[in-house]
Amino acid sequence: MAPQQPPLMNVANDPGVSDDEEYTEDEESPLTNNDIYGGSQRSAIDTKGWDVFRNLPPEDASGSLANQKVVEATVKIFKVVAYLLTFVIVLSAGVISKGTVLFMTSQIKPGRSTEYCTRRDGRSFQAHVSEEERVSWMWALLFSFVIPEFFMWFRSSRICFFRQWKRPRFFDFIIVVLFETFHVVGVAMLIYAVLPNMKVVQGAMLTNCVCLVPGILGMLSRNSKESKRFAKSIVDILAIVAQLSGCFLWVIPELNKTNWQHVWMLPTSLILTSFGWWENYVDKHSPIGFVKYLGKIKEKMKSTRYFTYIFVSVWKVMVFFTSMLLIELLTVGKMDNIFLFFQPGFGDHKVNLTEIISNKFAQLDIPGAGRLTETETISSWPNTAIYLCVIQSFAAFLCFGLGKFACKICIQGFSYAFPVNLTIPVTISLLIAFCGLRIGNPCMFSDTIPPYLYWDCPNGDFLTEVITNQYAWVWLLWLLSQTWITLHIWTPKCERLAHTEKLFVNPFYCSLLIDQSMGMNRRRDDESDVKTEDIELERDGVADTDMTQYYETISIGTESSTATPKTIKASDNITRIYTCATMWHETTEEILTFLKSIFHMDEDQSARRVAQKYLKIVDPDYYEYETHIFFDDAFELSDHSDEDVVANRFVKLLMNVMDEAASHVHQTNIRLRPPKKYPTPYGGRLVWTLPGKTKMIAHLKDKGKIRHRKRWSQVMYMYYLLGHKLMELPISVDRKEVVAENTYLLTLDGDIDFLPNAVQLLVDLMKKNRNLGAACGRIHPVGSGPMVWYQLFEYAIGHWLQKATEHMIGCVLCSPGCFSLFRGKALMDDNVMRKYTTRSDEARHYVQYDQGEDRWLCTLLLQRGYRVEYSAASDAYTHCPEGFNEFYNQRRRWVPSTMANIMDLLGDYKRTIKINDNISLPYIFYQSMLMGGTILGPGTIFLMLVGAFVAAFRIDNWTSFIYNLVPILLFMFICFVAKSEIQLLLAQILSACYALIMMAVIVGTALQLGEDGIGSPSAIFLIALSGSFFIAACLHPQEFWCVVPGLLYLMMIPSMYLLLILYSIINLNVVSWGTREVQTKKSKKEIEREKKEAEEDAKKAKMQKKSGLLGFFNSSMTDSEEGSLELSFAGLFKIMCCTHQKAVDEKQQLLRIADTLESLNKRLDVIERAVDPHGLMAPRRRSMSRTSHRGGGGVDGLASVHENDGGSNSDDSDDESDSVEPKTERDDLINPYWIEDKDLKRGEVDYLSGPEIQFWKDLLDKYLYPIDENKEEQARIASDLIELRNKSVFFFFMFNALFILIVFLLQLNKGALHVDWPLGVKTNITYIEETSEVLITKEYLQLEPIGLVFVFFFGLILIIQFVAMLFHRFGTLSHILASTELSCSRKVDDLSEDAFIDKNAVEIVRNLQRLRGIDDADEDNESGSYRDRIGHRRTIHNLEKQKQKKRVTGTLDVAFKKRFFSMTAEGEIEDTPVMSNMRKIPMRRETIKALEVRRNTVMGEARKRSTMQTLGANNEFNRNKARHRTKATVVGNTVERIYSLNAQLNQVVGTGNGAAPNEGYEMSSDDERSNVTRNSVRHTQPTPQPVLAEVRNSQL
Repeated sequence: MAPQQPPLMNVANDPGVSDDEEYTEDEESPLTNNDIYGGSQRSAIDTKGWDVFRNLPPEDASGSLANQKVVEATVKIFKVVAYLLTFVIVLSAGVISKGTVLFMTSQIKPGRSTEYCTRRDGRSFQAHVSEEERVSWMWALLFSFVIPEFFMWFRSSRICFFRQWKRPRFFDFIIVVLFETFHVVGVAMLIYAVLPNMKVVQGAMLTNCVCLVPGILGMLSRNSKESKRFAKSIVDILAIVAQLSGCFLWVIPELNKTNWQHVWMLPTSLILTSFGWWENYVDKHSPIGFVKYLGKIKEKMKSTRYFTYIFVSVWKVMVFFTSMLLIELLTVGKMDNIFLFFQPGFGDHKVNLTEIISNKFAQLDIPGAGRLTETETISSWPNTAIYLCVIQSFAAFLCFGLGKFACKICIQGFSYAFPVNLTIPVTISLLIAFCGLRIGNPCMFSDTIPPYLYWDCPNGDFLTEVITNQYAWVWLLWLLSQTWITLHIWTPKCERLAHTEKLFVNPFYCSLLIDQSMGMNRRRDDESDVKTEDIELERDGVADTDMTQYYETISIGTESSTATPKTIKASDNITRIYTCATMWHETTEEILTFLKSIFHMDEDQSARRVAQKYLKIVDPDYYEYETHIFFDDAFELSDHSDEDVVANRFVKLLMNVMDEAASHVHQTNIRLRPPKKYPTPYGGRLVWTLPGKTKMIAHLKDKGKIRHRKRWSQVMYMYYLLGHKLMELPISVDRKEVVAENTYLLTLDGDIDFLPNAVQLLVDLMKKNRNLGAACGRIHPVGSGPMVWYQLFEYAIGHWLQKATEHMIGCVLCSPGCFSLFRGKALMDDNVMRKYTTRSDEARHYVQYDQGEDRWLCTLLLQRGYRVEYSAASDAYTHCPEGFNEFYNQRRRWVPSTMANIMDLLGDYKRTIKINDNISLPYIFYQSMLMGGTILGPGTIFLMLVGAFVAAFRIDNWTSFIYNLVPILLFMFICFVAKSEIQLLLAQILSACYALIMMAVIVGTALQLGEDGIGSPSAIFLIALSGSFFIAACLHPQEFWCVVPGLLYLMMIPSMYLLLILYSIINLNVVSWGTREVQTKKSKKEIEREKKEAEEDAKKAKMQKKSGLLGFFNSSMTDSEEGSLELSFAGLFKIMCCTHQKAVDEKQQLLRIADTLESLNKRLDVIERAVDPHGLMAPRRRSMSRTSHRGGGGVDGLASVHENDGGSNSDDSDDESDSVEPKTERDDLINPYWIEDKDLKRGEVDYLSGPEIQFWKDLLDKYLYPIDENKEEQARIASDLIELRNKSVFFFFMFNALFILIVFLLQLNKGALHVDWPLGVKTNITYIEETSEVLITKEYLQLEPIGLVFVFFFGLILIIQFVAMLFHRFGTLSHILASTELSCSRKVDDLSEDAFIDKNAVEIVRNLQRLRGIDDADEDNESGSYRDRIGHRRTIHNLEKQKQKKRVTGTLDVAFKKRFFSMTAEGEIEDTPVMSNMRKIPMRRETIKALEVRRNTVMGEARKRSTMQTLGANNEFNRNKARHRTKATVVGNTVERIYSLNAQLNQVVGTGNGAAPNEGYEMSSDDERSNVTRNSVRHTQPTPQPVLAEVRNSQL
């Protein structure tokens, strides 16, 4: 087998290359220069002229694709609204917050007066701010500062109390405290001393000068690796100079004035205030030592922040309060007024008014008494300071909250940065307008604002005084300098839905300087981790079976390679998704649905990979992808022999549906290459290469070699993907840590339907929280019939309320295996993956481990401290049970396993709370309430039915009690003694009866509510329940119709919450799967064994009947009769209804026939030996043993002529006769029989590497070896299960019986012991004619105490779930908006052509790589826009084209390159109508030119790479390939041995020994013969054992 030469990249438009050769079959420019993706994806199709009619795949508009366009359009509209609304709210809230702060500071200047609004003609007054008023505003400013600090303290305390925390070093703590003290003192000086002594417009301008320290630290943090460092430093210096000018511009004029003695406070306050944001502007890579040290403290603060701020928050409040007192003492001379006037200041106090006498009137002065003025007093508006404080605090909180929302949903530029920078300009503009209006009319806003209060506005001509005299024009420089220092808020690179800690340095804000806080507190080091150059998409020399092949971006080298072993590469952070699907007995429709989802993922991954490779962009959502399907019990006995196995019909069904699924997804007829077949120690493996060049691997499990059932399949893929393929990578442990953290297992069922966007939403949750171990999506049931309608409502309510509540207040307890994403690192943790391999040896294990494996796995994750979340935006659709029996059997597994796992979690709650930060005592209390409700659910439903019967049918309590008790006891009795089919039949009958009764109950309840009134507990509870369901449905508009089957849900309540619970508990000992079970083919030995066991059981039963007391009565019954309904009790008696003859088992009849034919066959052999002792006659054809397939003849000259030989002698002679026939000796790892099956198509055969084979053998030996059937052990487990069932039933029955008894007796004696319900009181008025008296009596509804407790109990649960649903819905909306891109938002001036391509690169590639229409330019138009226009169809022309032999493009990247390399600036593409595929993305000619530039860059790199490969191809000293191989280096005579083995195989193939060709190994087409990898072996006939042994040894 010759080693492959690396393919050279073909360059479009190369001279001398024809169109056909430009895109050849082996694809000269694969994305990876090896055959990892299977080489050719194109095949020649020769269609007969009479067979040219087409069956085009339909457009799929169901399940995950239903109404997708409408949903996308709706979400885009919502995002546009979010853009605008968030911008308006952030800007408005920022302006209001800033304006109210300036308003409050204007009132605290001692002796300040303002013109008072009076409506007296010709008179004007001045209002003087009283001391009480001034003190109230000082306190209001203090409260505004304290509120966010209190939130910070509360958050820090909560996190330190419920989660893990780390204590900082003492010196680091002192540094943080010192800087925060500087900041607080500066803010206090600015608020209490500086701003009150300045005009309001000047004060607003001055707040742009608090960026000095961040500007200096930012400049000192720039290092040599930063691009354009010098230019940026120059701008930094200019910004710092501008900030310094703000500190001294207004200080110098004030020094010559005497009205402000403490002018030094202005620069001091600005400089000290700017210390508050030091942390965001230091870097540990700074060349300055002190700044570098501060950068290290900043890194440590990520883990010590909350412990630090428990103390720092309190300290800041104390410092601010102390600063307020000191400033008051310094400016006023005393500070006792702050305490004396606290209460009067917020209450009603007097305001002094002084009349302003105009100059035109003479002023009368009395000698010795001074000037005469008229003074009046008015009452103040009470609590004005409190109201304004609340407004300011709420505005600041809203500004910060909506700003954070904008950052989370990736609209930060327009809806965060823009309004933050506009806050001061808009505030100044409004203040100028308000001041101008007030100067013109003192009564302006007097109805809204107290007339004695207003901003301290500039006097006279504003333009002259402020702009000219006060140098206000310099403010523009301050604004620009602040914009430069906070420039990072315009270019965010953080992930969607990032945590607050990821977005902001401090989780809260400075309320008094909200816009500056939001600008400088927003982190500026959230750059993307992965760069384009870090993504290694091309590798040479990697074997197809190399375990590193699936990690494209992991460097393939050992610890001694050139890279530093412990260096973590940026590419290690790339997301890697392994789809792990478990399949068993799925139908065609289910498999087709599943495969379409896989092809959608393959298409999406291909688009992202090709976009990065050819368009040179960095896709933050890029992921590597691979699909693994684990088929349980994938083999069955072959027809020719009981010892050989073939793939069962479900595997063949998967094979047959592959092409159909691909055609559905790509909207064109596709024929995939046959899968590559691998013999494996556990059975077999089929490997497909999908059109997007991702792999889909089906692991076929032979239950004779490996354990079957779902849990063991999960163990299998966890150990294979995380243990073997990850832990055995030849990289450093640090890199493995990062890779494991970014490796995810997407667990699926074989019938799931989803889109790539749903997976991306789950990945977003994983990236957001590194402690997230698992995440699940919204599961939608699919099917038809009443049971599906019921499950629609049940699933909807369960997800809307229950899962949302668990997500918000704690953790989701179960992430279903049908569609969930698990983090590899979490599964690899202690007590998770290893404990999951625990074999079930106790009865409880069968219930908890095997019946509910998904829930148990999540329980293990929770007990290790990981979080499990739920994403309502991640939709998946699964087929649910459509029949009553299948539904009951499914829930029979779910109910006990759910209760067992929750009880396990609750029983270990102390340790779980200690280790898991997300599970708290209130959450445990909530789950305990739900568990109590589940246990007492049957009793509650029973009492509800009793009460409903009384209300609906007007009967007494005892009669209703008996009517309801009898059917329940009968059902329990039947569940104990009858078969499962009888139990389910009775459950169906009772369910139908209860459904009819529930309709009557609903009517009766409505009548009762009419009597009791709307204030009764029943009415309140019913209205609240239905209202919460309706509101939840309105908040889920896409799922609104799920609420329609709510009436059916109410009718099924007795069946689902009473009968189903009883059925599940009583059948606790049944541990079979119950669903999707089909009868499998049995071997002859198994049938004989079952027959013997049945005969022995029948004999034992007859003996027991004869020896028993009732033997006389039983003697008349024969075993040939059976009844449609049979009941027996401990063997004492047996009741059979509708008896009939037993149906004869067809298999037993066939077995008897086979035995007879075998006996005849042996006798014929004996006769042949006697007649033809020398074997002169041709032998008869006979069946083969396990090690034979087809063969010639054989003779046996020595044979006994006696026909009555013993059985053993006959068998020996038969074996001897067979032994002379040519046999093919088989090895399960070389040439198992199933590989030759024609139904598995003609794919090539390959072999696992030696290390992988050894891994599987070790794994099988240690954890997955088949469990031998041990009758004694099985009997013990069965006995233990029955004992567990009996204990559980007794516990369950006693709890519900006691509950029913207590509540029912209290109900009967409600007159003696009750609680009067305060609502819904009936007033009775009685008139007594004899005495002419009117009696007025009140009648209260009477509730028994326990009933009242349950009303509040369920009401509390409903309130908790409803509130949690509202919060979770907001988070879901944020997630959806964050994942939505607005392609229509592009403007010519906003985005350059390159920026437009970067933003829409994936969508551009997705349209360019479409297979539909790639090989026929007219086909796309025919099948697309004109499909429904009969007159425009060119039917005959299209059919004529089908006759031509053509080569079909089968891979997405080939289709992309064919369009991409043929694109011209005129928008035309040779042979391919690209513009018809770009309807969703309008591209101008300049955009296509930009694409041409990128194409030419790729072509240039390709030419250079081809030249380098050509130069190095014949270099005997070139050893680059060997470095890239792990455990696969070719040394010594390996190549020669492979060539010699190949020659031996060729000799064997060439020998004409008459053997029949093995068509299972033939090539499927000519192009496949050119792509045989070095590990592949292709046969045309059975290979002699010595050669096969040599091949096997070379592999090992």
